[in-house]
Amino acid sequence: MKAMKCWVFLIGSTALLMASGPELEHARKLYSLTQFEQSLKVLQAAPNKDAAVYELMGRNYYMEGDYKKASEALEKAVAADPESSEIALWLGRALGRRAETSSPFTAPGYASKARQWFEKSVALNSNNSEALSDLFEYYLEAPGFLGGGLDKAESLASRMSQLDPAEGHWARAKLAEKRKEFHSAEDSLRRAIEASPQRIGRFIDLAKFLAKQGRFQEADQSIAKAETIAPNNPKVVYAKADIYVKNGRNLEVAKELLRQYMSMKLSPDDPPRADAAKLLKHAQGS
Repeated sequence: MKAMKCWVFLIGSTALLMASGPELEHARKLYSLTQFEQSLKVLQAAPNKDAAVYELMGRNYYMEGDYKKASEALEKAVAADPESSEIALWLGRALGRRAETSSPFTAPGYASKARQWFEKSVALNSNNSEALSDLFEYYLEAPGFLGGGLDKAESLASRMSQLDPAEGHWARAKLAEKRKEFHSAEDSLRRAIEASPQRIGRFIDLAKFLAKQGRFQEADQSIAKAETIAPNNPKVVYAKADIYVKNGRNLEVAKELLRQYMSMKLSPDDPPRADAAKLLKHAQGS
């Protein structure tokens, strides 16, 4: 029996290597360079498609803004690998975007499915910090009839704190802001920075919060600290422009920052160039 299991394992491994061979690695490289259309072409031509191929196809479609095709590809990935927390997370994200972009009649159904997949992702891997964060934001923003609720969000924030104190402080800041407890929200954001002083995202979070409070000088100071930590970082460049445009300030500077951003080398974790183009168009019309 042991010998038979060994052969089964070897056969399975060989099939995985065949499916996840040079085409997948090439497609992943293209994806990392934000060349999503080219990555898709490589994957579509792959002779053997496994969960990893369908997952990356789904991510590419997601980044291209085709959330229907993204969810369809990710459903195939889930069918091939139902124990993957990461695939479940991306399917939740794709369905969430379909909810945001569909009609009022179909949106609730997609939203509920998104929540279910976020919950599935966390159930499969309770240490998946991105899944915890996405589920937290769903609970925070969704109405009760769609499975949201501040009590659920608060419970999840406690779990996030155990895994990553800085992320827990961020979650508590979002909860406090939702409750209009702005002093508490600011305190939590500053605690998040203290817990992780090299994460530029924490300074960006604080800057956005301060700008919404009309405290523009302090917001600019927070962005300046992020710039010191990571000069010419795309996320910081975009955030600075975004804050300026949304508050109707320094629009000429914002336009230049957005043009700079669109010419930078980006990663899939950075805001899409399409978003920067929309923001630039808004700034030009202001």
